[in-house]
This record gives sequence, structure tokens and C-alpha cells, in this order.
Amino acid sequence: MKPRPWLPTSHIINLKAEYKDILKAVHLFAKRQKVELYLVGGILRDILLKREKPSLDFDFCIKRGAINFAGKLAKEIKAGFVILDREHGACRLVKRKGEKCVTFDFSDFRGKDLENDLLHRDFTINTLALGLNEVFSKKSSGVELVDFHGAVKDLKAKVIRVANKDSLDEDPLRIMRAFSLSAIFGFRIEPKTLALIRKKAAKLSAVSSERVRDELFKVLDCGDSFAHIVQMDKLGVIKVIFPEFDPMRALKQGPYHHLDVWKHSLETLKQLEELLYSLRSNSSMQAYLDECISADRRRRQLLKLAAFLHDTGKPEALRRREGKTIFHGHERIGSDIAEEIARRLKLSNDELQSLSRMVFWHLRPGYLADSEPPTERAVFRYFRDTGKDGLNILLLSMADQRSTCGPLTSQESREQHERVVLKLIKRYFKRQEEKELPHLINGNDLIKKFKLEPSPLIGKILAEVEELQAIGKIKNKTEALKAAARMVKNA
Repeated sequence: MKPRPWLPTSHIINLKAEYKDILKAVHLFAKRQKVELYLVGGILRDILLKREKPSLDFDFCIKRGAINFAGKLAKEIKAGFVILDREHGACRLVKRKGEKCVTFDFSDFRGKDLENDLLHRDFTINTLALGLNEVFSKKSSGVELVDFHGAVKDLKAKVIRVANKDSLDEDPLRIMRAFSLSAIFGFRIEPKTLALIRKKAAKLSAVSSERVRDELFKVLDCGDSFAHIVQMDKLGVIKVIFPEFDPMRALKQGPYHHLDVWKHSLETLKQLEELLYSLRSNSSMQAYLDECISADRRRRQLLKLAAFLHDTGKPEALRRREGKTIFHGHERIGSDIAEEIARRLKLSNDELQSLSRMVFWHLRPGYLADSEPPTERAVFRYFRDTGKDGLNILLLSMADQRSTCGPLTSQESREQHERVVLKLIKRYFKRQEEKELPHLINGNDLIKKFKLEPSPLIGKILAEVEELQAIGKIKNKTEALKAAARMVKNA
């Protein structure tokens, strides 16, 4: 079939030598097998956008027999092989190339020919194609793109548009992908696609939580997640993936707040992103936020998720006493809800614990700020209890405070809160540079000295001794044992 490019034939692209080097073995094998392969989708889009990715992913389509072809290719090039979707002949090869991991995806045409197959892709910007034979022809001026569906036009206009009206029915995850692509590229979703998302949003409930999670975290990775989350909320998408938020909507709070619980949660996300932007030149902060907790998911993304989860416990905790609205214990309830959500999204145990800890302790910096300056003992206990999440919790607390602008919230209290939190942030980084203090005594010392039996009391005494050492009250083993003696006596 002769390609009928949407653009004039003068529109050509050049593949980097690195890409050609990777694709050469695939091309030679396809040539021997007399198979016509087409390179499609994201890699071509990214070349036009001059976008570099740390991972190399190549998508191919073939008229038929993709699984059989790719299985033989895997043996030829010694690559890992997995079937993704037998019905559509979709499979994946993974091969190590130097320090990089290269992924090759293959699938059968989802139609009678290439043009029809591309129509079944998610969005027009992903409907580009390139014949692999053309890539390795003797032409020195580049290779002509196949563009049946206006991909380049929409790339230039920075528009995300469904490739066909049934696109979201074919794979409802594309609802989430519309927002993740918008977040990654800064493109707008065109009105008819937005209307289709609103109409089809409920279909997301049938999509596996892992797939939804991956697209959500791409949204949370951009600098303006707030705008995308708000748009998702208006179109009914958030309601489907986070039904826990429904009771928060229109739930009024006390006079310290100017927004209902849900709008306050969104405002906290907005304020958090503004705060993170203001800290963009702080290399230590950026290194912390960019730390991977699991797979390629980072602290920054999890913190943003915590921002609009932090008050999920308020609807259940709501009580009205003597005309006052109170939410006593909402942080504990919210922590439990955060854990349920983390399990549903198939987050790792480390991510679950981090998310739960941020929600549970998000009020703690505010309590510390009530006393300026907080005591050394209170600061030690804060960092002991919050661990590595202590810094994220401080950032969340500041964003939470900035989102609280009711008539009873004073400028003086806000400034005091920020002064204390900023000092604690500096303290966090200083603690990272300090050497861990050596243990002055251990459990065996307590058993031998005080004839104690193994029990929780030993752990309690050691924890209190560690605290006294950290705040400078004791400095050696003799002083530690004297302190322990007092604790044993009072036990």
C-alpha cells in the first residue's frame, strides 16, 4: 500500500544515528522474514517535538502475525518477550542496550490497512507512521512521514483530539491519557474530546487501578497538576477514581476556613505547587523531592497526592458542639482512608506508609508553630515520628496553612507558622549532614544493671535515653544509666 501523507511530500524527518543503530537488527530480521513493519506513535511524535526521553520505546504495527514475528525476533536478538494482548496480537520485547533499556512493542493492524489501524490509536498526535524499510533506504535527505489523520497539524496547534469517536470506548484509560498527555506536553484538550470525556467518564471504573495510577502520577509530575485535576473534576473523572471525595464536597468548615473541605483540598494542592516553584533553585530540596520511592514514582508526586487527600477524614470526623464545627481526629481517619486508596492504586508498601504518614501528621507542624520557638524535645520528637517524610509534611503544612483564609485566621498567626516551618526545614537538612549519635547503652546493659526481664519497658527506656542524648541532656554511658535508673524506679 502506498502511503498518502497528510502533509506535502516535502515534510520529512531524520532519525538519530542512535535510533538507527537500535532498529537495524529489527529491520534486517523483518527483511529476511519478508514482513513490512511500520514504526508508529510516540517515538515519531517526540522526534517532531524534539523531546528526549530517558527510556527508549519503539512501537511497531504489522498487518498480521505480530506475536509470532516478535517471538522469533526475541530469540534472534536475545530479548525478553511477553504477550500483552493476544486478541489484538500485542506483545513486547525488552532488551538491554548499553546502560539503557529498550522496549519494542508490536501489534497487528486493527483494521484492513495501515490507515484504518492508525484510526484506532488514541489521539491524532499519536497516529504518525513510518515504514521501517524507508528508514534504511539510501535516501540521505530523510524519510517521509505517513500522516493520514492530521497528527502534525494537531502537534503544531498543541491540541489533543481523539482519533475517532469510539476511541474512549475502545480503551477507557484514554480518558486519563488525555490529561497526562496534556500535562506532559502543555497541550489543550479540544472541546469535542472534552465533551466525550464527560460523557464516557464512568467507563474508567472498569479500568485496572494500576493503569489509572500510572497516568495519574504523570499528571502529578507536571508543575501545574492543579489545573489538570480541576479540569478532571469538572468532567466527572475525579468522582470515578476517587469516590471518597464526594462527602467532602460542599462540606462547610469553621470560621478559620473560607472554603468547603473539597475546595480547600484543591487549594492546598495549588498552594503547594506555588511553594515548590518558589523552592526550585534549592538543590537539596529538589534532590529530596526527586527521590524515587518505588519504580519511577517520586516523593514530589506522592506529596501532591497527599495534598488533596489530607482532609479526607473530615466528613466522618464532623461534629457540631455548642454551635462550633469540629473535626477532631480527622487526621487518623484520613490516614486510614489514604491507606485504602494506596492499596487500590497498587502503590508499594513504602509509598503506602509515606502517604499515610503525611496525612496522619499533617497537623503536627501547626502544633509546633503554636509555641515559638518549639522546644528541642518537641522538635526531636517530630523528626523521630515523621522520619524521612518530615520534610514533605512541613511543605504540606505550609500549603495547608496558606489555603486557610477564614475570618478568624490572622496574618500574625500565618507568619508565625511560616517562620517556624521554614526553620524546621533548615533543621531537617542540617540533621541529614550530622553523624548519627552512637548508642550510649543497649538492652543488655539494662538487663544486667537493673535485673530486668525482656519487656516493652526496655524499648521505652532506650527511646527516652536516646531523646535525652539528642537534646544534650546526657553525654555519656554513666549519665545514661543514671537516667535509666530514674525511669526504672518510676516504672
